[in-house]
Amino acid sequence: MHPVETMRDRLIVGLDVPTLKEAEQTVRELEGSVSFYKIGYQLAFAGGLDFARELASGGTKVFLDMKLLDIDNTVAKGVENIVRMGVSMLTLHAYPKAMQAAVEAAKGSDLCLLAVTVLTSMDEQDMIDAGYEHDPHTLVLRRAEQALHAGMGGIVCSAEEAEAVRRIVGPDMAVVTPGIRPSGSDHGDQKRVVTPAQAIRNGSSHLVVGRPIVKAADRRAAAEAILAEMCSA
Repeated sequence: MHPVETMRDRLIVGLDVPTLKEAEQTVRELEGSVSFYKIGYQLAFAGGLDFARELASGGTKVFLDMKLLDIDNTVAKGVENIVRMGVSMLTLHAYPKAMQAAVEAAKGSDLCLLAVTVLTSMDEQDMIDAGYEHDPHTLVLRRAEQALHAGMGGIVCSAEEAEAVRRIVGPDMAVVTPGIRPSGSDHGDQKRVVTPAQAIRNGSSHLVVGRPIVKAADRRAAAEAILAEMCSA
């Protein structure tokens, strides 16, 4: 049984909402229950980057889910500015050159760089359609090895793969898992999903939960229920 205080630092709520007003309302409703938020494309393009700075400056942890991938110099310059924002985590796609450029740019800062392995919405047929030779599990493990070699701070993968990834990266790197769905909930467009307790047991350091909390009628109750599931692991 894990203490709930510890689990609060490990639950990241995805602010996957269309407007800044709704994001601010969500944070207000979850105050005291949640201390870590993810901001992705949807909110980023609706004022979310300034909101990320505001949250970070107030002591709230922010996971900026930008999934960067570009030429080395562009990645490095982007990371340098993101470091100045004060956010806690940043994603980029697990391409070796991009990871190496990002690690160099973030050197000396507290920013945890996360390597996105294979999106949790993709299954084996999706990988084939995208032109990959590997099944999702094989590619996740290969990219985890490359991220470790590049000096990244952590991995983003399905909680189904967290146990195998943890064996590769060791105890210190973050293993951040989206695609978390409480027992009995709708999977939505996620194909590789795991319950909160199973994700913790599999070695996840942080769980990213969006719709099951944000779309709930009572967001605080939904967050507390997920925390309880995490603590039961």
